[in-house]
Amino acid sequence: MNIKTALLAPVWTLQLLTSAKSFLDNPILGSPRFNALGLHVGRVRVAARMTAWRRRRLARAVPVAWREAFDRDGFVVIPDVVPPSQFAALRAAVLSYRGPAREMRQGDAITRRLAIDPAMLATVPALRELLDRKDLVALFHYVASFRTTPLHYVQTIVSHDGPPDPDPQETLHADSFHSSMKAWLFLNPVSEEQGPFTFVRGSHRLTPERLAWEKRRSLAEPGTIDRLSARGSPRVSAQDLAAMNLASPEPLAVAGNTLVVADTLGFHARGAAVEAGERVELWSYARRNPFLPWLGGDLLSVRGLAERRVNWLWSLRDRWEARIGQPWRAVGIRTPADFGAG
Repeated sequence: MNIKTALLAPVWTLQLLTSAKSFLDNPILGSPRFNALGLHVGRVRVAARMTAWRRRRLARAVPVAWREAFDRDGFVVIPDVVPPSQFAALRAAVLSYRGPAREMRQGDAITRRLAIDPAMLATVPALRELLDRKDLVALFHYVASFRTTPLHYVQTIVSHDGPPDPDPQETLHADSFHSSMKAWLFLNPVSEEQGPFTFVRGSHRLTPERLAWEKRRSLAEPGTIDRLSARGSPRVSAQDLAAMNLASPEPLAVAGNTLVVADTLGFHARGAAVEAGERVELWSYARRNPFLPWLGGDLLSVRGLAERRVNWLWSLRDRWEARIGQPWRAVGIRTPADFGAG
């Protein structure tokens, strides 16, 4: 054992009790020997039991129809989530808002994000009202399995921009070994040709077949599989779905003013767009340590702090880019769909 391994071994061990998921970065998590003894599957099982326990405690506050749809499918679709008489004004205010923007390119797709921060909330007060709605907050908490405030963004996806390189988001995958919440409130209609959010119905459940698949994938040497899977966001094939008795992925073509909330332990992807174009959405994300036994306790969810977190995270990654990387490039003051010269 070299000095580096000796120093890092306690850190790697402690990470077993966290959301750490990379088989490449933690040789204990990625050890075929330990995983043959049940390490990875054990973490999956315990995380799922803790998630189910927390959700039972949060269930009462969620509208029954939404909860039943989510429990069955792993996602819930809510048309006209904003009262139609108010949606046009909200949409116009969001699309015209100018603020600091960040972009990331993956394959031939560009993702732009603007933080829903204090400045945006002050300019578009209807956003604050929407994000504070008790029924939506309860649903976000239930899917995340924690009373935590998600990170909120205005997100724009531009498809077929540049050479036709593969977009990794179009490959069916799970985000991690445990549940987390993502939500999309689409400001424009999204057709099947425009690459809608795609989900495998029921794939959030840990059936014996899913657990067997988790066991098989944990036995491979991390360096021999694709990098994203080895980093903890496993890709899944049509053959894998068949072995797990799961249906084919389902593209969720939706009208504008539709909210989709999903557990990204389930297999999902960005649909392959047939044509170039943009889709604009309010995008929300929440993930915590799945082994925590409590529902709350997230100090950064307190109002006044919660809406500042995105900018803090971007600044932190800018400061430590050489060490931890910064995929989100600052592109100046923009609107969500302004892709001209800055």
